[in-house]
Amino acid sequence: MPKVSRKDDKVPLQEVPMAMDTEAGFEGAESLPAKPAFAPVSAQEGGQKVEFRRVPVPQHRMTPLKTHWMELYSPITDNLKLDMRMNLKTKKVEIKTTPQTPNSDVLQKAADFVHAFLLGFEVRDAIALLRLDDLYVECFEVKDVKTLRGEHMARCIGRLAGKSGKTKFTIENATRTRLVIADQRIHILGSFQNIRVARDALCALIMGSPPGKVYSRLRNVCARLNDS
Repeated sequence: MPKVSRKDDKVPLQEVPMAMDTEAGFEGAESLPAKPAFAPVSAQEGGQKVEFRRVPVPQHRMTPLKTHWMELYSPITDNLKLDMRMNLKTKKVEIKTTPQTPNSDVLQKAADFVHAFLLGFEVRDAIALLRLDDLYVECFEVKDVKTLRGEHMARCIGRLAGKSGKTKFTIENATRTRLVIADQRIHILGSFQNIRVARDALCALIMGSPPGKVYSRLRNVCARLNDS
């Protein structure tokens, strides 16, 4: 750094001239134009390109997709104003925007709706993804929580489902979520907070906790959530 002499140190600071305020505010405030107000435009009017979403279809979900095709097709084309088709060559469901699409955000909602159905959720449960904004699907595997093999894995899956699905239904009703147990994969549909409560209950069952202890913990957590 350059050295500062004592003479320079004694020189008083000079004031920098600032723009003077006027009675009406800052200078030139009266000459500013009014703020423009534009009406919202659709995705096509805004000059955006046609957007696509392609959802791959697993082989074991082809038959349910054919059976419930119209239940998936109607809300996407009638309510969201999107185009949807099944590409049999690539085995993917293709969704794209149209000139009537209100905005491009609904395209991702439609893709999530179809993806949730292909994971194993029922149409009446998956369609909530189109109506509500704070719903998500979380997926994890049993081995992510604990490494199990052979009969230990089979007993763990049996603990998660319960006799005639009793444990699964209890967790669903208590946490207001929907569960799909597909072999070692578990899918949870619900809001962020409810997914966390359901995941904690499932992880406790995987680690070996008895269902009665998990039920009592669920009861306390859900009562605390309802009070808040």
